[in-house]
Amino acid sequence: MRVGLFIPCYVNAAYPEVGVASYKLLTHFGVEVDYPVDQTCCGQPMANAGFEDKALPLANQFNKLFDQYDYIVAPSGSCVGFVKDSYPRIMEKEGCTSKVSGKVYDMCEFLHDILKVEALPGVFPHKVSLHNSCHGLRELKLGSASELNIKPYSKVKDLLRLVKGVEVVEPERVDECCGFGGMFSIEEPAVSIRMGNDKVSCHTATGAEYITGPDSSCLMHMGGIVDKKGLPIKTIHVVEIFAAGL
Repeated sequence: MRVGLFIPCYVNAAYPEVGVASYKLLTHFGVEVDYPVDQTCCGQPMANAGFEDKALPLANQFNKLFDQYDYIVAPSGSCVGFVKDSYPRIMEKEGCTSKVSGKVYDMCEFLHDILKVEALPGVFPHKVSLHNSCHGLRELKLGSASELNIKPYSKVKDLLRLVKGVEVVEPERVDECCGFGGMFSIEEPAVSIRMGNDKVSCHTATGAEYITGPDSSCLMHMGGIVDKKGLPIKTIHVVEIFAAGL
């Protein structure tokens, strides 16, 4: 099994430790991992801003670099969701077919559905409040959205329960958006910040030491609010918990 590790640009620039943890975790499970050094942004910011044509060259580059792998794995639900759901439509405009959309996975999805892991190496003796990102729930189906009348499930929570010492709690309004939303936070900052304040308050009310989740973008947004207010809680990507001690 050959896996191409996709590290989104903002993770590479601001949270390199998440990329390192991803690599360590995959190699721990015996996966042959490669990191294509010429990878770039997937193009999501351009498309979300209304400039899908600007995302096309990036989609072509991604397609060229990652087509050689059996799977493509990334620690970012929003970027994975974009490649999976939007690349086919964007590339069709040029008469091309996306060869990568059917084999790209969020890290949690890959561990849960493909590797089907039954144990994780992490030891994390802390109380964590699980944040469910919108892309993870509604595009990647990492968990059940509360507005749907289906049996509740959470792949991320299932994996966290395999980590020794961790106590998992969830906030009130468990799948309410944190307010980041990519370009939304730029175009509607006042609303975004208000939503972020509300979400952080819900996480803090659980008494958790950490807010965790599979999307660094959401954690970045909430982490900024935590730092600005000096709140007694931290943020940590869930992959770092899975790989703790490696």
